[in-house]
Amino acid sequence: MEDNRDKAEIYSKRVRAGKRTYFFDIKSTRSNDYYLTITESKRRYHDEGFSYEKHKIFLYKEDFEKFIEALRESVEFVKTDLMPDFDFSQFDSDPSYEGTERDELSWD
Repeated sequence: MEDNRDKAEIYSKRVRAGKRTYFFDIKSTRSNDYYLTITESKRRYHDEGFSYEKHKIFLYKEDFEKFIEALRESVEFVKTDLMPDFDFSQFDSDPSYEGTERDELSWD
């Protein structure tokens, strides 16, 4: 029997964001359908070394558009209603956000 954890991702995108890293992975089901997992990974230090704390969201194709629209609306609410005077463009060239490839994540 094949273990789902051993399946290779069809596509993977890593976004480094300060102390966190986000992974966007496309995987397939046994019936050759596809879904997206979004994983937040944070490195945690302990007395005996470090470990990674991970949180994962599974997003299925029938929810893609609703998810994208809710995310877009939420981000725009923060930008326009809660922080209208904040310059979000400063993060576009911030080296600590290297690898985010913000152009690919554009909402336009």
